[in-house]
Amino acid sequence: MDLTLAPELGDVLAVGVLRVDGTRVVAHEASLDAPLAEAERRLRDAPDRSETVTAVRQLYRAVGLDPTKTRPSSEALLRRIRKGEGLPRINGVVDVGNWCSAETQLPFGLYDVDRIEGPIDVRVGRAGEEYAGIGKDVVHVAGRITLADRVGPFGNPTSDSARTRVSETTARVLVVVYAPRPGGVAAVARALTLTATRLEQFTGGTEAGRQVI
Repeated sequence: MDLTLAPELGDVLAVGVLRVDGTRVVAHEASLDAPLAEAERRLRDAPDRSETVTAVRQLYRAVGLDPTKTRPSSEALLRRIRKGEGLPRINGVVDVGNWCSAETQLPFGLYDVDRIEGPIDVRVGRAGEEYAGIGKDVVHVAGRITLADRVGPFGNPTSDSARTRVSETTARVLVVVYAPRPGGVAAVARALTLTATRLEQFTGGTEAGRQVI
């Protein structure tokens, strides 16, 4: 893993990356049914995590985004749960990532390591940059926090690309967690540990490395 955080984001963003190898990805991981149902119940009944939600919104505003129009993925998940819709079920790996994101209220991205080309830059998207989204036609990333490899942008804290998505053929997973500074480094480290534990338990993957900036 080779992750670089652009200087213009260093004062506002903490980011962590976790690599998990040997994952078993199935469309519906039945062993997650009961834990996810319990997590949804707890999140519906729990008081708002207003400090974290507010801090992530401030992170978006720091790069010129309106978080009510371009909503952080973590907040979108929590809103979905509180509407009674439950967490989306995509596949076992993505379901674990959504579970951890909803609980920590930090935006996550999950990617197939073997679909990423070279080192990763975490930076602000440039004019005209875009990618094909998952379930969307095009995601425009100009002015947004984005992940980019040698091919170009492939992820951001709101939505990820079809090019690097996790599928049932994925054997090596990259998890990226975003958090606002200050306090973000510790929050990211805790989120990575939680995610590594759950991916091992529910997908059989083994942590192969991590980096927190």
